Amino acid sequence: MTAPVQIPTQQIRLPETESAGISLFVRREDLLHPVISGNKYRKLKYNLLRAKEEGHTTLLTFGGAFSNHIAVTARAGSEYGYRTIGVIRGEELESRPKNPTLVAALRDGMQLKFVSRQAYRQKADAAFVEALKAELGPFYLLPEGGTNRLAVRGCEEILAESDRQFTHICCCVGTGGTLAGLINASVERQRLIGFQVLKGDYLTKDIRSFVRKDNWYLEDGYHFGGYAKINQSLVTFINNFRRDTGILVDPVYTGKMFYGIAHMARRGLFEPGTRILAIHSGGLQGIAGMNQFLSQKKLPLINL
Repeated sequence: MTAPVQIPTQQIRLPETESAGISLFVRREDLLHPVISGNKYRKLKYNLLRAKEEGHTTLLTFGGAFSNHIAVTARAGSEYGYRTIGVIRGEELESRPKNPTLVAALRDGMQLKFVSRQAYRQKADAAFVEALKAELGPFYLLPEGGTNRLAVRGCEEILAESDRQFTHICCCVGTGGTLAGLINASVERQRLIGFQVLKGDYLTKDIRSFVRKDNWYLEDGYHFGGYAKINQSLVTFINNFRRDTGILVDPVYTGKMFYGIAHMARRGLFEPGTRILAIHSGGLQGIAGMNQFLSQKKLPLINL
């Protein structure tokens, strides 16, 4: 997997950042690939090289019903010649795999194995993994969300020497691998902010296992109640953001980050003259599934 030499960096102007005297730029990692985009591309790069070196022909990973990682792994397997297996959280989904993420994964040839939520919690247990190998055959294991040391190495390549001009680097955080890579590639005077999309404070320990710098923190005020939780305010922001900037963001990850940046700017939490680089980490495939949910609830949809 070889990324383009240059990924576009686009300056955008929001009312909140303009009023606060802040310059906001977006690294368009979402343009890396039509499906294998953003941080998922970066996380897979060195893992696929390792899988090839070790002679593996099958990739196995874990995820929920709307997981970007599941969709991307399925497509990577299709494009690079790997059999793929997705262990999916929620046995009840097996009888109705109709959401766009799982439909796309099946179309790309992924074998789906549905397990109970209780069994899914054992995904990091050696005995559970060995049982999967006994049932499904040998495989190269990609952890949930794709984060491991090879993934962090790939995410370090998001930043370039020219990015030292920025005072702040922002990204959304699910498992922490992208933020860890950015921290490792940053310079000490830069401030890195990871916008959590899940509840809980367990990620700090996970991230510290990959980094040695202290120029970062996790912002947990914009997860909207937890993973994949949204409300009408967030949908309105995403639609207005698309109208004003021409950039589509998703409601699970990047939409929450940009909402957080705008809200923090309005609260005066960035000094005038701050230069922010926000990483657009892709994840746009999840919008179709979220719109299904919003439609069922008779709520406004995200404009595609």
